[in-house]
Amino acid sequence: MDTNEMICALATVPGTAAIAVIRISGSGSIEKISSLFKPAKSNFNLSEANSHTIHYGDIIFDDELLDDVLVSVFRNPHSYTGEDSVEISCHGSPYIQQKLLENLINSGIRLARPGEFTMRAFLNGKMDLAQAEAVADLIASNSKTAHNLAIDQMRGGFSKRIGELRKELIGFASLIELELDFSEENVEFADRQQLLDLIRKIKTEIESLIQSFNFGNVLKAGIPVAIIGKPNVGKSTLLNTLLQEEKAIVSEIPGTTRDSIEDTIIIDGVAFRFIDTAGLRPTEDTIETIGIERTLEKIKQARIILFVFDVATCTMDQIKEVIEEHRHLINDPSKRVILIGNKIDQLIEIPKGFKDLLEMETIFVSAKRKENINLISDSLLKSVSREQIEDNAIVSNTRHYEALSNSLDALNSVEEAMLQGISSDLVASDIRQALYHLGTITGQIVNDDILNHIFKNFCIGK
Repeated sequence: MDTNEMICALATVPGTAAIAVIRISGSGSIEKISSLFKPAKSNFNLSEANSHTIHYGDIIFDDELLDDVLVSVFRNPHSYTGEDSVEISCHGSPYIQQKLLENLINSGIRLARPGEFTMRAFLNGKMDLAQAEAVADLIASNSKTAHNLAIDQMRGGFSKRIGELRKELIGFASLIELELDFSEENVEFADRQQLLDLIRKIKTEIESLIQSFNFGNVLKAGIPVAIIGKPNVGKSTLLNTLLQEEKAIVSEIPGTTRDSIEDTIIIDGVAFRFIDTAGLRPTEDTIETIGIERTLEKIKQARIILFVFDVATCTMDQIKEVIEEHRHLINDPSKRVILIGNKIDQLIEIPKGFKDLLEMETIFVSAKRKENINLISDSLLKSVSREQIEDNAIVSNTRHYEALSNSLDALNSVEEAMLQGISSDLVASDIRQALYHLGTITGQIVNDDILNHIFKNFCIGK
């Protein structure tokens, strides 16, 4: 990539709007825009403007007025990219946006590639690679929790943790490398037990980060919640009530829902992705069978399962039978199962036998009348540890998870080699591998393949 080229892109969403912003970056960009900009203020030249200033005037191409605009000037290194940059705020007409970009390109400014502004910010030392990835997460965040995760990573919370681990490993590696320089003298510059203790300490921290991935990943995407149960127990009504909209078709006919229906709601800043599923029952209907097969797949993906039964028509024996049938779900430590006794509006009081269900987490509701629905919301929030959310080093990125796992494998080899008294040169090789994988997270170690993989899914204007 030639970072000396000037680049431009639309930084706002395409389409009609009150305003649109065109971003330009690269050496010479301020002077280039100065030649196209006629300031409202007489005797003013944009190329002489101070950094972080805004100027009003007209954009003119071939002596034709295109629009009156505001031009923001950012001089290197005090800009997002670390280069001279300009942002043109114009009216949000699709025609104006298109003509402005066309004329900028015709004047010698190249259209930016996806994520190229942020990539330049990384290459110019304005942020590390983990922070750059957090920019995309911040843009995509749809809940307070996902937003907070991205903000903290963008501010360097996660990078700091990785940097500390890498610093400790470098100190360890330097001692081993020093021993290699004096291998003929057969000397040791560090106590082997102290080094072993250090490796185990670093391993424990990396393992903690790895374990946080499942939690961080679902927080970012939304915690999947499957609503399951037999046909006609009120699953779709419950979904509609939770979402506060008629998302699923409600019918007295069993088997109405034949495919999973998904939507997301935010509860106290946490996104929950609800999945209404086909009723679980034996059937010879081909389409319904496919729906049930998809239900079983959604159950595997879910972190929380709302197991709905009809209080008004089910007997205790029937409910116990259903519970035993799905005992594998209830005993799965990776899933939280909440029993939902629906249709309490059809009862004068809850039969005494149902109190036995309280040994499991059970909530009695009327989805139709929206009674006790708040208890479900409260219970869902209990599934999310506030301490985990507030931890400033939650891993939510698959690339980071893979790099940490590879680093842990290398450290396991280091520990094993030290316990077996294997020579320092082999130990040093595994330490270098661990340092390499940690370095790829924040960008101390980087190549074009890594950069292309990270930035290909960015929007063009970022």
